[in-house]
Amino acid sequence: MKITILSGRSGSGKTTALQALEDHGYYCVDNLPLGLLPTLVTQLEAEEHPLNRVAVGIDARNLPRQLLAFTTTLDELRASQVDTEIIFLEAEPASLLKRFSATRRRHPLSGDNRTLADAIEYEAQLLADIRMRADLVIDTSSLDVHSLRNMIRQRVARRDVSLSLLIQSFGYKNGLPYDSDLVFDVRALPNPHWHNDLRPFTGRDEKVAEFLRGHPESGALLDDIFNYLTRWLPVYAANDRSYVTVAIGCTGGRHRSVYITEQLAQRLRDDGIPLHVRHRELDG
Repeated sequence: MKITILSGRSGSGKTTALQALEDHGYYCVDNLPLGLLPTLVTQLEAEEHPLNRVAVGIDARNLPRQLLAFTTTLDELRASQVDTEIIFLEAEPASLLKRFSATRRRHPLSGDNRTLADAIEYEAQLLADIRMRADLVIDTSSLDVHSLRNMIRQRVARRDVSLSLLIQSFGYKNGLPYDSDLVFDVRALPNPHWHNDLRPFTGRDEKVAEFLRGHPESGALLDDIFNYLTRWLPVYAANDRSYVTVAIGCTGGRHRSVYITEQLAQRLRDDGIPLHVRHRELDG
């Protein structure tokens, strides 16, 4: 039996993610008091027909004292040979403020003496230990419900390889993705944005690809990133890493980073490495 602990900030999409796991055969329990997690595991293991996959939602609705004991509880479970993984959903504070304002829902930690912004910050502090121990962090700031469901399905529910790899492009002007494990900056390459005939296109289009291929530094940078990943991804996998997210960034996230991401993904696939691709500024 494998226990997937699903946590994250209120408004980041935890309910959607838990429902996606349930749709793919997980036995799901939401808002479980952390102190009852060992008891739940014991009871489920004692079933005549043990469940293969269990997802447990643990978030800031828990008592603060129990959240502070998360590291101890997790270590005890793993010491008892319980197979566990932690999925943490993150989002920028501005996105969370916008979501709560749009839905008019009350944040579970807000109240007469705590504003919504203060509640979001306090929650981040309460969940810091869980986030630090997370096997996979997903930044949902720019994800809609359908995109989040799809990501949970691809990277968690249907994961059939030891290491789930995501290569994503992004624009530095919109901030660094919260879920990045490795970040490569490709802003040193010539920028198609400054060419009027190329500006409307993206790194997926042949016109932009042809422009960047015409500059030797594009190939050299691509080679270096590819060589780094093929050298070190097996080391991550050998050290029981289940998820790695690689972010490729340029200024706007539409041309250079998209081109390098597409070329890198193709080369890794040709080398037999399964992966997922996302373009944050294009896919939304």
